[in-house]
Amino acid sequence: MKIESAMAREIAEIPAAAERLLSRVDTIATIADWIRAWQPRVMVFCGRGSSGHVGVYLRYLFEARLGMLACAAAPSVMTAYDARPDMRGALFVVVSQSGRSPDLIATTKRARMQGALTLAIVNDATAPLAQESELVIPIDAGPEQAVAATKTVVLSLIAGARLVAMLAKDEVLARAIERLPGRLAQALACDWSVWTGSLRSAQAAFVTARGYAMAPAREIALKLTESLRLPALGYSAAELRHGPRAAITPATPVLVLRQDDETAASVDDLVRDLRESGEILFVAGGPSGTLSWIGDDHPVCDPVAMLVPAYRAIEAAVRARGWDPDNPPHLAKVTRTL
Repeated sequence: MKIESAMAREIAEIPAAAERLLSRVDTIATIADWIRAWQPRVMVFCGRGSSGHVGVYLRYLFEARLGMLACAAAPSVMTAYDARPDMRGALFVVVSQSGRSPDLIATTKRARMQGALTLAIVNDATAPLAQESELVIPIDAGPEQAVAATKTVVLSLIAGARLVAMLAKDEVLARAIERLPGRLAQALACDWSVWTGSLRSAQAAFVTARGYAMAPAREIALKLTESLRLPALGYSAAELRHGPRAAITPATPVLVLRQDDETAASVDDLVRDLRESGEILFVAGGPSGTLSWIGDDHPVCDPVAMLVPAYRAIEAAVRARGWDPDNPPHLAKVTRTL
């Protein structure tokens, strides 16, 4: 009898976990009011690995939907170099599944000392990182046993999107977020195994997107690297043309994520050019999509839902190779860097 991996169980739990998160509105609403009253002049996002990808997603949302300047923090500036940048007027948003990485804790503490308003998006509200932050959004995804984070990533993205929708008073986005649990459940039925099947003999892999899908593209590339042990890179569809395009061959399959917004035309142009060159492409979303998909909805939410079939396909591909999807070599659930 096949034993289900923890990673597979946790992916399957995403829709119900998202529904639980969205049923609790008071915490994020209170934080939105606090941020609005505080009037930050700049946003600083901090996180490592998958949590860093959540920060990339939030940067796009805060800049594009709220018109607020945003940047990414480099923890070593405050840890290794012991710098003390002036952070007065900054909202410092730290994202962590475990809330226990020493560098994130130290950086958050320093940011607060230097005048920032600190907000942690964490799975465990009792974690040390949450204790160092003035504001906390607990995603309460429940235990996550697999080393490769899945449901905590998706829930962190949803929590951030809801915060932005509340800050922007964007009812259209808010309603789309409410639809996400149902769409995530539908996305579980999407089969992307044809994409992961193409990776068996691949030398490397590329994942490309633009705008709101950029963070999910990078997240999928990371999962390919840590779980399938395949060198994989996530690039902007625009950035791909500035150099990385030279490395794409039929031996390096490309996954394209495409949401229906202002970036769609440039993504479609790239798809057309790569097809004309004979490259191996798999496209999610839009009229030229080649992968099973649930249809376009809101461009902020669709890339989040695309993580579900990608995660499922990667987990199945790992098992097909006889590897343990829950325990990639040399990795641990809590990464203790400083």
